[in-house]
Amino acid sequence: MCGAELMALPEGVRRVAAALQAAGHAHAPVMLDDACRTAQQAADALGIAVGQIAKSIIFRRKADDAAVLVITSGDRRVDEKKVDALVGKTGRADAEFVKARTGFSIGGVSPLAHVQPPVTLIDRELLRFEVVWAAAGHPHGVFQLRPQDLQLLTGAPLADVVKEL
Repeated sequence: MCGAELMALPEGVRRVAAALQAAGHAHAPVMLDDACRTAQQAADALGIAVGQIAKSIIFRRKADDAAVLVITSGDRRVDEKKVDALVGKTGRADAEFVKARTGFSIGGVSPLAHVQPPVTLIDRELLRFEVVWAAAGHPHGVFQLRPQDLQLLTGAPLADVVKEL
């Protein structure tokens, strides 16, 4: 992306694009015609399986009020007890907390380029896929990557953080 293209994007998407570019990532964010606030909406818009959506879920760690980001496959549900066992007791994060800690609104939370770096865990289930798509800082913005790229871009560990099927 050149400078002019970046300026036309929403601020959150510009942050994500800049982080991807700085990391040498091959795929820039793309803007979809319709908002994709859920994994199913994003999968439908991209013509892929819902599991290929790398959804970013934010929790609020009770001990220190830190944001905890869990990146999981769109067809899985986070097991909060498993997350708590890894990072300490957490609770739900409201929209105001998410926006303040990440700089993104719910429905567009990217796995990277947060205004305050969160504690991050990546769901092992994402490795089922060769390619996944993640939110790019806006409900219309997404970007493509390999699940392994999430580890490189975030520095986060793989973990078992989902409910059994």
